[in-house]
Amino acid sequence: MDEMLSQSLSVLKSVVESESLRRELREIAAETGEALKRGNKILLCGNGGSAAEAQHIAAELVGRFKRERKGLPAISLTTDTSILTALANDYSFDGVFARQVEALGRDGDFLFLLTTSGNSKNCVLACETAKKRGIRTVAFTGSTGGKLKNMADRCFCVPSQVTAHIQESHLAVLHALCDRIEEEFSGR
Repeated sequence: MDEMLSQSLSVLKSVVESESLRRELREIAAETGEALKRGNKILLCGNGGSAAEAQHIAAELVGRFKRERKGLPAISLTTDTSILTALANDYSFDGVFARQVEALGRDGDFLFLLTTSGNSKNCVLACETAKKRGIRTVAFTGSTGGKLKNMADRCFCVPSQVTAHIQESHLAVLHALCDRIEEEFSGR
């Protein structure tokens, strides 16, 4: 147990100490904040634990993270079981996010793709669909970035190959992102 906690802390520490990752996060926050000010929205998707994180972050933005402010438009594409099961049954599970991006995404929106490998086929297809529709894409992945590293407009690659540690760092990073975005909207 101690080793697991130490490894988790080590990965998060490497994220915090990386100037390039901190700069990347600041730029992602600035771009998404500007999109939200223009009336655009953030769509989020992922599988398993990353699906839970997508839902969690959408709730932080629609509700509040730490400060009172207006609700911000964010939609987790992982939460509507009727849509997910209909799309998986009628088409394939690979397309469950792409079809929702097609239906809900608009030019200027953002799509956050949470995938520790960067290779989840449903996230890759969602990224392709988003790019065709003028939706900016941000992948949150592990160290290699997978296929999404070169596909997404931005890729935040946590320096680890351990799924649990990547997801732990994603949550911390996404909370920091919520905090920065929320600063822009507090008191409005």
